[in-house]
Amino acid sequence: MYKFLLIPAVAVLASTAWAADATKPTRPEQEQAVAAFRSDLMAKRSDVMAKSLTLTSDQAAKFWPLFEQFQDEQTAIVDEQITATQEYGEHLKDLSDDDALAYVNALLTQDSKMNELRRKWLTKFQAVVPIKTAARVIHLDRRLGQVTQVGLSSQIPLVR
Repeated sequence: MYKFLLIPAVAVLASTAWAADATKPTRPEQEQAVAAFRSDLMAKRSDVMAKSLTLTSDQAAKFWPLFEQFQDEQTAIVDEQITATQEYGEHLKDLSDDDALAYVNALLTQDSKMNELRRKWLTKFQAVVPIKTAARVIHLDRRLGQVTQVGLSSQIPLVR
C-alpha cells in the first residue's frame, strides 16, 4: 500500500541531489520537483488516512481541518530536511567534516521535531476523535514517514 509513496520520493531526491554532470537540474527545476513531490506526498498521505479511518460525519468535520494543520507543520520540518539533503548533495564531492556533521545533525533534529510534532498532535486529535482513532492516525503517519525515509535514505550516499 505504501510503495506508491516511495517511487516519487526516490525519483525526486535522486535526480536533484546527486547528479554531478552537465545534466544536473537547475535550482529552479529542483525546487519545482521538490514542491511537486511534497504536494503529491501530502495528498497521498491524506488519501491513505481517508481509506484507513472510519469517521462519523461529525468527527470528519472536526478531524480533517486539524489534519491539514498537522500536515502544514510537517511540511516545515520536511522542508528543513530537504534543504539539508540538497546542501549535502551539493557538497558531496568535497564534503568537509563540518558539512558532514551539519547534515547528520539536521537529520537528527528533524527526527526529534517530527516526534515532538506527533506527540503534540496525538493530544489534539484525541479531542475530536476516539483515542484509538487518534492513535491510528499517528501510527499510520509514522509508518508512512518511515517508508518515505527508507526510500530516500537508500538513494542518499553515506558520509565518506
